[in-house]
Amino acid sequence: MAFWLVLTPLAFAALAFATPSERVRPWLLPVAALAQLGLIALELSGVGGAPFPTWLRLDAIGRLLASYLAVLFTLCAAYAPGYLAQRAERPNRIFCAVMLVFFAMMNAIVSVQHLGLLWVAVEATTLSSGPLIYFNRNPRSIEATWKYLLIGSVGIALALLGTFFVAYAALARGAATSMLLADLLNDAPRLSRPWLHFGFVLALVGYGTKMGLAPMHTWKPDAYGEAPGLVGALLAGGLTNCAFLAILRFVQICGAAGEGAFARHLLVVMGLVSMAVAGIFMAGQRDYKRMLAYSSVEHMGILVFGIGIGGLGTFGALLHLVNNGLGKGLLFLSAGNIHRAFGSKRTEDVTGALRLAPASAALFLAGFFAITGSPPFGPFMSEFTILNAAVTGGRFATAALFLLMLAIVFIGMGATVLRVVQGEPSDIAKARGYKERFLTVGPAVVFLVLVVLMGVYIPSPVSGLLHKAAASLELQ
Repeated sequence: MAFWLVLTPLAFAALAFATPSERVRPWLLPVAALAQLGLIALELSGVGGAPFPTWLRLDAIGRLLASYLAVLFTLCAAYAPGYLAQRAERPNRIFCAVMLVFFAMMNAIVSVQHLGLLWVAVEATTLSSGPLIYFNRNPRSIEATWKYLLIGSVGIALALLGTFFVAYAALARGAATSMLLADLLNDAPRLSRPWLHFGFVLALVGYGTKMGLAPMHTWKPDAYGEAPGLVGALLAGGLTNCAFLAILRFVQICGAAGEGAFARHLLVVMGLVSMAVAGIFMAGQRDYKRMLAYSSVEHMGILVFGIGIGGLGTFGALLHLVNNGLGKGLLFLSAGNIHRAFGSKRTEDVTGALRLAPASAALFLAGFFAITGSPPFGPFMSEFTILNAAVTGGRFATAALFLLMLAIVFIGMGATVLRVVQGEPSDIAKARGYKERFLTVGPAVVFLVLVVLMGVYIPSPVSGLLHKAAASLELQ
């Protein structure tokens, strides 16, 4: 089934590229998304059957990520036709085709069981998402694209070197030279510890660059600031989580080798650093889309912090992966609507959004409370779970730092959000005559419903996926 999860979006990408109509082409995106949801349903019901090759299958973490990505992409794809209709001056052939290729490569990341092919799939997401960031075709978007490609390529090169080090850790001790994850986990006790340590550090820095962990986050503000809202949602809710999965593969190997404490210590430090850097740069931020980039830096830090705490924190981190993605979808889609209403991302030009675009502004405000961990939204539950794990584990100083970082981010982000939604819109903004439409507001509403649902009740199928995925990471 994993093979079809990759092949189906690629087939739709070819169809989108061959479709001549600019109006019809965007509707292939939601059709492809619905097809993917059907495949996921078959996989979870056990109808999928045996994996196609041994290196391409969905394990416990893969099932969780594949299911989540299908929901994320479906809502972003539902937003796309309305958005592209508003951007009729831009040809959408490349955009639609590449967006489907990007989705296919994210599915490849969650499916592959070979570290070398994992690296190839991550690099493919870099190349396929570049044209999406460049969609606006202006000097700022081309600068953001080049920075994204350059920094991402350096990071992915380090990740490749880390992959080679882990492979050599097996060779140095006479173990099998296979790069299949199952073989590495079986031979983990025999791995050379120095080579394994070096490999994990390089993989953490390399794939951490793709995640946007500080201080390797410098591509994020430009890329998120210049990309369309739905592309930002896919980057913040999709690509970064896929890079996180790549790090988790190395965490699994370290855990199986009895070196989980080494890996988790580094993850806790990286998590707190990312949260601190995000809080510093978010204070006084005047570009609300760049603000969302720093919010992503913070939440990537929360993810690795939770894994570093371990135990219940691992479950909390995986729960936060889902909650953060849903919250980011809500924020980026509503922020994209506000951008279309005002024609600017600067808070000097954007005030009174509640008067000019009331639905999108209300969703943006709700998204702020959701993503900063306010009840009853999902991120509150996942952040509380991680904090509880730190406290019950006796890490009181670490828990206090975690809470402090959350408070700093709340204050810094709140100042920018309130500046956007409150006040009176300018005469220039009113003259634009922006009208909100169901196709661009509806998907954000669904994101809001889902992020509230995850805060008050986790459906049993989702809970089952989360527990199985968390159990697969507790190997030491």
